Amino acid sequence: RRQQAQAEAASGSERDLVAPAVFAQLTGEGLQRAAYQELWTAHAQLGVENGQLRQRVEELQRQVGLHSRNSGKPPTTDGLAKPPVPKKEPPPKRTRSQRRPSGRPSGGQPGHPGTTLRQTEHPDHVETHRPRQCAGCGAPLTESDTVGAPHRRQVFDLPAPQPLEVTEHQAYACRCGACGHLTRAAFPEAVKAPVQYGPRVNTLAVYLQTGHFVPEARLAELFGDLFQVRVSAATLATMVRQAAQRWQPGTERVRDWLVRDAAVKHLDETGFRIGGRTQWLHVLSTELWTFYRTHPRRGSLLEGLRGCLVHDHWKPYFTVPQVRHQLCNAHHLRELQAALELDGEAWAGRMQQVLRRANRAVRLAAELQRQLRPSLVALIERRYAQVVAEALAYHEAQPPLVAPQPKRRGPKKRRPGHNLALRLQTCRESVLRFLHEPAVPFTNNLAEQDVRMMKVRQKISGGFRSEQGARDFAILRSVLSSARKQGRNRLEALRQGPEILFAALPP
Repeated sequence: RRQQAQAEAASGSERDLVAPAVFAQLTGEGLQRAAYQELWTAHAQLGVENGQLRQRVEELQRQVGLHSRNSGKPPTTDGLAKPPVPKKEPPPKRTRSQRRPSGRPSGGQPGHPGTTLRQTEHPDHVETHRPRQCAGCGAPLTESDTVGAPHRRQVFDLPAPQPLEVTEHQAYACRCGACGHLTRAAFPEAVKAPVQYGPRVNTLAVYLQTGHFVPEARLAELFGDLFQVRVSAATLATMVRQAAQRWQPGTERVRDWLVRDAAVKHLDETGFRIGGRTQWLHVLSTELWTFYRTHPRRGSLLEGLRGCLVHDHWKPYFTVPQVRHQLCNAHHLRELQAALELDGEAWAGRMQQVLRRANRAVRLAAELQRQLRPSLVALIERRYAQVVAEALAYHEAQPPLVAPQPKRRGPKKRRPGHNLALRLQTCRESVLRFLHEPAVPFTNNLAEQDVRMMKVRQKISGGFRSEQGARDFAILRSVLSSARKQGRNRLEALRQGPEILFAALPP
């Protein structure tokens, strides 16, 4: 009996040791713990994915909210749609300028020359009109009854289109009576073929193609309607090629002067379709001169640049040695507008105010032909630094962005407003250079305006089939843009030649 009791006691202690594992298996506790661990892992993974998706949704919503007023997108991308507003509120304007009210009335200001049509003292044709009978009694009136000077009205109109004038050159041969030698007269240097178009036709064709972007097929139709002459597309292309060869040495002089001697120069670039693939059009310009060139690579910059470069913070520009920089503040104002509208960052509005007031102070000083007071410059710089510090503190207090999977390389991803604030901090000298150098502008609008017309050309006529055609177009656009900036008649400048246009270019 004692042995049986000891055996039962031993089996009971073993049962106590085995019971928890057996009980856990029987009740499913182990399965529950494993399932709980699996659910916890899945929950954590879903949390990460949810954060990434929310972050991506915010990025996409921000992209949808970008337009020409708060980013570098062109106005043509805005489309015709208008944002929805409540019925009680007036509809918003489709376009909105970054300018602020100046307090002056719209239209031409005092001193503006104007372009009003005025009567000329020497009309080409005069038509007289006299009454035939008296308006009082009905008696007939004659020329001898005329009293005083006539009231004059003039109508300015185009002459009726005429066929092209044909000038025939006849070169005779004369035989010398003394020696019998036959001497033939030489044709003028410009007359090289039995039949050819004259300089005015060539100049007009080049002007309409490169100045107003009329495609070759439509230009051929225009010549047929106006002058009753059929011009082939190949002939029009030859006219452009010959004109580009004539002007190329002069535009190279412009390039060399801009690169080497211009104190302040504007730079920009844009995609250009050439031969079925995207190449790049680079522009280098000042207030009076423009130089265009095409290149397969966007990062191909002209060598030997000196002076101050005004640009849009494209990083390769900062690799140019021995130059100063001025960043385009129109870009900054648009980016600040996006941070204010789309991200609700209040510091962006205060920075806009600082930049606008600084620009206004510089313009008023220029109108008065004075220098900005050092105390005012120091005040603007202090306020600028305060707003930048406020922006950085705001973004440092924000939760970090969720890293995408797999882990991306490179610097840590930041919000657009944070990147803008860091740029304004690190490039403070290049943002505010216009405060210290009166010749340096506030924006890079000059180069952007020069580039915009080239994009208009692509919208109207498409790209170029050959690189040579693109280079010829860039040469002639350099000529026309420079002539326009100097206030010259562009058609007349093309006709006169490089000697007249480039006479003002420093040697």
